[in-house]
Amino acid sequence: MKPFDLSSAVKSASNRRSFLRNAGSATAAVAALGFAPPAIFAAASKPVTSAVDTPAEIFTAALIAEDLATTFYYNVLVGEVVQDPNLAGPGGTAGHISASGSLSNTAYIRAALSEEIAHADLFRQLLGISSAAADPVQTFYFNPDSFANLAGFLNTLQILEGNFIGAYLAAIQQFSLLAAEGKALTFNGTTYQPSDFAYYAKISASILGVESEHRALGRAVSPNIIPANQLNYEDTYAIKTVYTGDMSAVVALRPFLEPGSGLEAYSFATALANQKSVSLPTGGSLPAE
Repeated sequence: MKPFDLSSAVKSASNRRSFLRNAGSATAAVAALGFAPPAIFAAASKPVTSAVDTPAEIFTAALIAEDLATTFYYNVLVGEVVQDPNLAGPGGTAGHISASGSLSNTAYIRAALSEEIAHADLFRQLLGISSAAADPVQTFYFNPDSFANLAGFLNTLQILEGNFIGAYLAAIQQFSLLAAEGKALTFNGTTYQPSDFAYYAKISASILGVESEHRALGRAVSPNIIPANQLNYEDTYAIKTVYTGDMSAVVALRPFLEPGSGLEAYSFATALANQKSVSLPTGGSLPAE
């Protein structure tokens, strides 16, 4: 099988959203989410020297990451690991905690699933992707131990959430550099003001905060990991960009996007279609501009 090509995924997403050239349509598409940024994400019509990634690349990569997280958390909640005493307990399920299980620890994971889905919904709206069935990646690859035992689950969680945190830190820096241009920038016929990029950075920071919660609460599942919140500063995990280059979030997450020895394929569509059976509703809205 050919290696996963995110560049082609970005182009495919762009081809599916012809309405992105219409700023009015874009505003309408995101109005239901509670905010109306004045511009839409698309490939740059000319290079911007102060930032490496375009908005379309950042948010397409972020959508893939959130779909990956959705697939991961769903399969944790329906896999053998959920019966660990530190989660639902022997004989327990995500919705029925056994007497020897942990209601709070299981709720952490159930809520994380809902939050990752909410993030993906936002990116899908902003990119003009009509449904999750049109998302660029539909299959992700994991070591089955991620869903079979606590050690495998926690190791995978820390890898994923660490990479997500690094990616959003990189996105914040990229959008800040675009804002620092101090002038309007045009991407495929749509003009952004510096304040637009500043707001995109703010959204990225808001999501980063939630991913940091996932990292720490995941560590808290094990009674042997003390303290769960052990960092003074969240790490970049050697990630410098979201999309471009050898030290990008895309490269860091590539092992989950391609088949490999000892890995099993897991369907994003299956996870999303069945998530309501195990997820826990969460709240909160986008930060004010």
